[in-house]
Amino acid sequence: MIDLPFTLVLLVALALVFDFLNGFHDSSNIVATMIASRAMDGQLALAITAVAHFIGPFLFGVAVATTIGHEVLNDVEIKLSVTMAALIAAIIWNLLTWYLGIPSSSSHALVGGMLGAAIIESGWEVVKMAGLIKVLVALTTSPLIGLVIGYLVMKTALFLARPFPPSINTFFKRIQIVTALVLALSHGTNDAQKTMGVITMGLVSAGVLKEFHVPLWVIAISAGAIAFGTWIGGWRLIRTLGGKFFKIRPIHGFTAQVTSASVILTASFLGGPVSTTQVVSSAIMGVGSAERVSKVRWGVAGQIVTAWFTTIPASAIMAALIALVLRQWF
Repeated sequence: MIDLPFTLVLLVALALVFDFLNGFHDSSNIVATMIASRAMDGQLALAITAVAHFIGPFLFGVAVATTIGHEVLNDVEIKLSVTMAALIAAIIWNLLTWYLGIPSSSSHALVGGMLGAAIIESGWEVVKMAGLIKVLVALTTSPLIGLVIGYLVMKTALFLARPFPPSINTFFKRIQIVTALVLALSHGTNDAQKTMGVITMGLVSAGVLKEFHVPLWVIAISAGAIAFGTWIGGWRLIRTLGGKFFKIRPIHGFTAQVTSASVILTASFLGGPVSTTQVVSSAIMGVGSAERVSKVRWGVAGQIVTAWFTTIPASAIMAALIALVLRQWF
């Protein structure tokens, strides 16, 4: 790693803490259905998922990092204190929702924090509207897409499985090892890149980089932080996603993972940051409603949807206040 000024080292440290919490917070998204359907032991599932999270960003490029770090805000004009405020707000929100057991969106928290801190510091002129619209479209449409595709994939799986005896469940259990691995690769690809984008934006604004490009060492430390957070795991959220919607069977785990991985990977290739929490949650709801709408405990889903709509404004306000405090120090 190259020599960095202290403020930039502090920014990188905050970004890695956010990245760790992102993995800790979102690990349940990858393994919840697999554990609930008894396809794999919890610790083994988390370990395999952590390895896939680390590998993902090296395989599928950094399009999402470019979107977050270069296309939403003017990275040359953004001060390091603004990026720090956004990260601190996102970290606080992640810890709060983890403590309450609410699978909220780390992506929403980061985007909200970036907007709140940047606007209070530099005004709306620093926001690139085309990039912001791209991010908001990806974040808002992906849950609906996950719901619809989950419904269709489950209907298809039920139709294809009709001629087979109940032992077909053994197949769905085993195949989840593959689908969970693909889902973990997609999650590492999309979510770790958000931290890469923030760190690289800081490198550009500090003058360390002349133009926006993600260095290899940034990819490595970001992938490592989210992988470590995943391995530690968020058991409180695993219980929410794994059992509070409806009783998960192997076919549900398989179809939810296929749905989630396809949506997240597609978004990653297009450079669209999505919330893994939202996509997986909506996929589980779509899968459950394909059998019977009343099968899904929509009250729990309603609590999660409420968190979706409150995260961006709450983290934006929090980041704006933190930015005002940090202004006195920088």
